[in-house]
Amino acid sequence: MKIAVDAMGGDHAPQEILCGVARAFDKGFVRPSDVLLVGHPERVERWFAEAPLLRQCEFRPATDDVAMGESAVKVLRRPQSSIMVAMDAVKSGAAGAFISAGSTGACVAAAWRVLGPLKNVDRPGIAVTFEGANGPLTILDVGANIHATPEHLLQYGVMGELFSRNVLGLAKPRVALLNIGEEEEKGNKLVKSTRDLFSTAPFTFVGNVEGNQLLSGKADVVVCEGFVGNVVLKVFEGVGHYFHDAVKGPLQDPAAQQSPLGHAVRKVTQKLDYAEYGGAPLLGVDGLVMIMHGRSDRRAMANALRVSAQFVKADVNRQIRAAFDAAASAGGAGA
Repeated sequence: MKIAVDAMGGDHAPQEILCGVARAFDKGFVRPSDVLLVGHPERVERWFAEAPLLRQCEFRPATDDVAMGESAVKVLRRPQSSIMVAMDAVKSGAAGAFISAGSTGACVAAAWRVLGPLKNVDRPGIAVTFEGANGPLTILDVGANIHATPEHLLQYGVMGELFSRNVLGLAKPRVALLNIGEEEEKGNKLVKSTRDLFSTAPFTFVGNVEGNQLLSGKADVVVCEGFVGNVVLKVFEGVGHYFHDAVKGPLQDPAAQQSPLGHAVRKVTQKLDYAEYGGAPLLGVDGLVMIMHGRSDRRAMANALRVSAQFVKADVNRQIRAAFDAAASAGGAGA
């Protein structure tokens, strides 16, 4: 099944996007026959000459662009934009997944309108993954829905657990709620009501985690509403950049780079780098949608293709449908 790539989305498109696709070919993540490129013909042509394997991909022209700061709703009225052309390819079955580093709001709006929600799913959630102390940590939602209800958060827990298990390979993911304290009595009304739902949910619930415990390994999936999740995501990003800039000078010496401290610094920087997993899946829509950071480079693009290929192979949406159908039949909350 092909993966539709929005070649025009992101601050460094189309160069970094197309070079990232070529990098994915070199690393064996995907084959040219697995990719459907969408973009402006004149703007992508020169990169085909630099990476000939790109010519072997199926290509669909898109003559309109969506700027990063534009209203998310505007994309729905621009059918020739690269986001809409690529999303339509998923809707028609010509592609099995969508990847873009373009406007997050536009991608979410297009996915919700064009693909629609999975049955029994009320709101989509963006699930970002970092490398924690004991393996991958998935946090959702990080910005798709800033007005969540306890039922929405319950659905995020179900979808996040299935993604962690089927795509990231964790045998029994542990799910937690992000809160201001570990104690049951802590938190606002949303968190307290959600905790009650989680106590009988069909996943391993390990209670509350605080912000300083996110990378500790206590949980594999952490659920929160989109406003809080987006703040957490931006804090991680900012700390990663600060840490990188703070040690860049002292580690320029080759000997320092190969020292135990140099290896430790690279490991910490890697854990806070969104490019390690490339992008964040938008869970809950009737199609596989991977949303990348606007500043994504070629390494992030290659890794996004790697994770998307795993997503397609695992058929996570089938797992989500089955879980929500079972909950609906049983009269479960949030279904």
